[in-house]
Amino acid sequence: MPSYKAPLRDMKFVMQDLLGAGEQLGALPFYRDNDTADTDLLNQVLDEAARFVETEVAPLNQVGDREGCVRDEHGNVKTPSGFKAAYQKYCAAGWTALDADPTYGGQGMPHLVSIAVNEMVTGANVAWGMYPGLSHGAYSALHAVGTDELKNLYLPKLVSGEWSGTMCLTEPHAGTDLGIIRTKATDNGDGTYAITGTKIFISAGEHDLTENIVHLVLARLEGSPKGTKGISLFLVPKFIPNADGSVGERNGVVCGSLEHKMGIHGNATAVLNFDGARGWLVGEVNKGMNHMFIMMNAARLGTGLQGLGLGEVAYQNALAYAKDRLQMRHEPRVSGEEADPIIIHPDVRRMLLTGKAYTEAGRALALWLALSLDTEQHHPDEAKRKEAGDLVALLTPIAKAFMTDNGFNVAVQSQQIFGGHGYIAEWGMEQFVRDARIGQIYEGTNGIQALDLLGRKVLMDGGKKLQKLAGTLQEFAEENEGDEHIGEYVNQLGKAAQQLGSLTMVVGQKAMQGPEGADEVNAAAVDYLRYFGHVVYGYLWARMAKVAQDKIDAGQDKDGFYLAKTQVARFYFAKLFPETKALAATIKAGGETLAVDDQAVFGWERALATA
Repeated sequence: MPSYKAPLRDMKFVMQDLLGAGEQLGALPFYRDNDTADTDLLNQVLDEAARFVETEVAPLNQVGDREGCVRDEHGNVKTPSGFKAAYQKYCAAGWTALDADPTYGGQGMPHLVSIAVNEMVTGANVAWGMYPGLSHGAYSALHAVGTDELKNLYLPKLVSGEWSGTMCLTEPHAGTDLGIIRTKATDNGDGTYAITGTKIFISAGEHDLTENIVHLVLARLEGSPKGTKGISLFLVPKFIPNADGSVGERNGVVCGSLEHKMGIHGNATAVLNFDGARGWLVGEVNKGMNHMFIMMNAARLGTGLQGLGLGEVAYQNALAYAKDRLQMRHEPRVSGEEADPIIIHPDVRRMLLTGKAYTEAGRALALWLALSLDTEQHHPDEAKRKEAGDLVALLTPIAKAFMTDNGFNVAVQSQQIFGGHGYIAEWGMEQFVRDARIGQIYEGTNGIQALDLLGRKVLMDGGKKLQKLAGTLQEFAEENEGDEHIGEYVNQLGKAAQQLGSLTMVVGQKAMQGPEGADEVNAAAVDYLRYFGHVVYGYLWARMAKVAQDKIDAGQDKDGFYLAKTQVARFYFAKLFPETKALAATIKAGGETLAVDDQAVFGWERALATA
C-alpha cells in the first residue's frame, strides 16, 4: 500500500527562505490587520493540515480507486466508503474556509497557505480533493461577480462546505470550442431563467457529500450573438434554497450517467441533464466567458497542483522502494546482502533526481504564484497589484501545462523504478500514473494552454508581460553572474532567457504573415511553452541554490537539507535544462513540415468551405 508524507520542510523553505513570505504578507494590510501573516501561525496551519491529510485523506486513496462512485436509477450518486466522513471532518475543522472572505464565514488566510494545503490534499488523494477544490472555484467566481443577494445566500454555505460547487462548460459536441454550445437559457420574467441542455465531464457533478450542489453553467440566452460573445453564466442549484437558506424543492437538473474513466475513480465525473432548471444570472448578460475564466484560472492552477502532488507522492514511494529493493551487484559493494539496493544504480538515481528536481521547482512556482495572487488582491499600491496580476496571467498556463506534463513524467518514471511491481495494483504506482494522466487533458488541454501562453499572454500585448519577467531574470543574472557557486547556472539561464526573446520575435513575425501566420503560432506553441517552463524552473533552481549555499556558508545545514538543494540544482542544469536546446531547434523549424499532402499521408481530402 502506498504512503504519503506532506513535504513540510520544503514548503517552509520555499515560503520563508526563498520567497520571504512573512515580510511580503506583512506588507499587505488585509493580512497584517487580520493577524494572518504571522509565520508561526502559517507553520501551525501547515503542520495541522499535514496531520489531517496523512491520517484522514491518504488512507482513502486506494479505496476510492477500487470502489469508484455508484449511480442509482434515480440519478443519485454514492461516493466511495469513507469519503463522506472524511469530508465532514474536513469541513468541521474549517479547511473549506481557509482563504475565504471573512464576510461570508471565511478565515481570511493567505492564498499562499491554501495553495500549500491544496498540494497536500492532491498528493494524498487527488480524487477526494476535487470535491472541495471545485467548490472553491465556484466560490471565487460568485464572490467576484455575483449580486449581493446571491452572495449572501450561497457563499456562506460554500465556505462552510455545507454545499459544494461545480463548473459546467463542456457539451457532447463542444469541448474547447465553447462558442458552439447549445445549452439555452429562457427568461422566466421573474428574475430567473429556465436552463435546458446537457453538460458532460462535470467533475463532482453529483455526489452524497453535501446537501446541495451549486452548478455554475454556461448557456446562451435567446437572441444572443453567436460564438463566445453570446454566452452568459448562470447559477443553477440542485435544490432551490428557501428564503432562510434551507434546502427546498428539487431543481430540474439530474445526473444522467457517470463516465467510466482511466483514473480519478473516486471522483464523480457526471453527465448532467438540465430540463428547464431554474437558474439565476451571474454577472452580466453575454459576459459568461469572462466571468467563468475567474473560475477556470483558479482551476488551472489547481490542476497544476494535481500534477505536482501526484509527482511528489509517486517520487516518495519510488524513493522508499529504491532504498529497500535489492537487485544486482554494484562495485564497490554497499551492502552485505547478496545484492545491493537499487538506489545505488545510476539510472535509478537519474529517475529519482528527475522526480525531485521537477517537484521541488514546481512547488516553488506554485507558491510564488500564490504569493503573487495575495499581492494582486491586497497590495495597497495599484502598480504592485497590476504587476503581480500580470505575472499570474503569464505563468498560469505554464503552471497548468508544464507541471502536469512533468507530474505525469515523474509518475511514469517512479513506476519504472518498481519494475514489474510497478504494474501491480497493490503497490499503488499504476494508480498514480492513471490519475496523473487527466491533468494534461482537462481545464483546457496542454496544447490549449500553450496557445493561450504564446498567442494571448505573450503576442497579444506585444510581449509586455514577457519583457517584465525578462527584466526580473536579467536583474538576477547581473547580481549573480560572478558567483562561484551558481555563476554557471546563471550563465545558462541568461543565454536561454535571451533566446526565449529571440524565439518570441521569430514566431511573432511569422504570425503577421497573413492567414498562414496562425498556423505558425500553433505549430510552435507546445514547444514554446516547454522552453518557457524550463526558463522559469531554471530561474527558481538558481535562486534556491543560492539561498541554500548561503545557509551552508552560515553553518546552518546540520541535516544536509541545503546541500541536497545545491546538488539537485546541479543535476537540473546538467541533465534537464539542456532540453531547451532541442526545443529551440523545433520552434525555429516552424510549421512547414506539418503542411503535408493530406490525401497521401492521412488518406483524407479537405472539403473547403464555400460560404
